[in-house]
Amino acid sequence: MTVYRIDLGYDGGGFRGYARNAGVRSVQEVIEGALAMMCGADVPTVVAGRTDAGVHARTQVISFEWDGPIDPARLTRSLDGMVGPEIVIRAVTAASSEFSARFSATGRTYKYFIDDSPSPDPLRRGWVWHVPEVLDVDAMNLAAAAFVGEHDFASLCRAAEGRSTIRLVGSAVWSREADLLVFTVAATSFCHQMVRSMVALCVDAGRGRVAAGTVPAIIAARDRNAARGVAPPHGLVLWDVEF
Repeated sequence: MTVYRIDLGYDGGGFRGYARNAGVRSVQEVIEGALAMMCGADVPTVVAGRTDAGVHARTQVISFEWDGPIDPARLTRSLDGMVGPEIVIRAVTAASSEFSARFSATGRTYKYFIDDSPSPDPLRRGWVWHVPEVLDVDAMNLAAAAFVGEHDFASLCRAAEGRSTIRLVGSAVWSREADLLVFTVAATSFCHQMVRSMVALCVDAGRGRVAAGTVPAIIAARDRNAARGVAPPHGLVLWDVEF
């Protein structure tokens, strides 16, 4: 069996997340369906990071095993034509036999985009969250600083049976880039809704609705009810995956 790597990106607006889910359209379903048509059989895939419904990916990585003949360049062109334009297949390449998009990944980086001007830009409605009040970036960065390090993020994660909520966050920073507020957060991995919960908490700090200095206590509570909900999915982008 040969292991193959697929590098891709997608606009998540038309999907109910990356992972297969009965009765709804997912990125995984579309890609595996196209692979099955090309290979003549079902082709299970492994992904670097599952994204939620409506979340985008600038960079995503998938791996799969296949024992038949594959021309990677031809498969790249064919898959891209079959799954586009919402999904873009950048490359299909042969990988080492030990490679796994999930387990070989050493880090993931997400970005979240916010427009805090009085009126929204309709051309950005698919990938920017409009918050119609000027946000205090210093307060948001003070809140975000509490995320850095290894913590139990149960307060900021949707519970998953039998799965740990302990994560190691390497960096979490808000910046103004042109007329947008951008949150960049990097970690070895993330649990379900973790980044969107971080964003919601920081935005409430930026609005003055919660004191930024209370974030460590919110994390330490390990209680979902202690947090501030989740930010909308469309502002979130899986930006990079490290191997």
